[in-house]
Amino acid sequence: MTKCGYVSVVGRPNAGKSSLLNWLVGEKIAMVSHKANATRKRSNIIVMHNDNQIVFVDTPGLHETEKLLNQFMLDEALKAMGDCDVILFLAPVTDKLTHYESFLEKNKKDVKHILLLTKIDNVSGEEVLQKIHEYEKYSDKYEAIIPISIKKATKHSDILDEVVKYLPEHPYLFDPEIMTTEHLRDIFKEFIRESIFENISDEIPYETDVIVNKVEEKPNVDVIKATIIVQKSTQKGMIIGKGATAIKRIGKDARTKIEKLTGRKCFLELFVSIKKGWTKDKKGLKELGYDVTF
Repeated sequence: MTKCGYVSVVGRPNAGKSSLLNWLVGEKIAMVSHKANATRKRSNIIVMHNDNQIVFVDTPGLHETEKLLNQFMLDEALKAMGDCDVILFLAPVTDKLTHYESFLEKNKKDVKHILLLTKIDNVSGEEVLQKIHEYEKYSDKYEAIIPISIKKATKHSDILDEVVKYLPEHPYLFDPEIMTTEHLRDIFKEFIRESIFENISDEIPYETDVIVNKVEEKPNVDVIKATIIVQKSTQKGMIIGKGATAIKRIGKDARTKIEKLTGRKCFLELFVSIKKGWTKDKKGLKELGYDVTF
């Protein structure tokens, strides 16, 4: 009998969740940014391992804030934690234990979890052992603790073998040929958002979103039209840039990501629209696909 189940990947903002999942699946699917709170919604990434199917759930970072959009993001992460078979908690090796202690409080259903010590290539072996020793006082809470570096040393099986142990025996939930349940349109949206994060500084990326208006597959090219949503006219000016330099840079960056995933040429046309205060009211959030229920 095969094993199959949901595994939520959680941790503080910028703990490396999306990078880990892209590495495990061998493709760039999840949005990655060096800036915190880039991931806004749950998304499923499917990994096959020794005839078992693991449905990883990428989640926004666990954090506290009063902002409505951020509350939605935290709610997404908490729902993923409550609905899965096992949790992978990512803890950068240089972090204090406070993030992990906060996670334990939020894990209301006491779902089994594996602790991954990430970014170990930044410290010495002695520091890794010291951090493992610090976590040992919570050894009754986690099933295993695994130091990892996706840049070197760690093999996929180091993580996947351990994860499979805690999955139920179950037929596959999805076609084993697919890597994600996300629609291509949604992945394109995230690539454009990622390009905004990479090319526009300061807080502006956090107040932007993207609507993919049209995706047309022509014989030799994919034609994509998308609108970048901002809150203020000054932000619109910065997204476009002098002589449209900024939006051209965003478009070029996003197009490269899209073409690498699809293996096809892409014509990407970007527009910019102002939607005042969209991050601060439920109606604005719902119109952009963030179904705020609280």
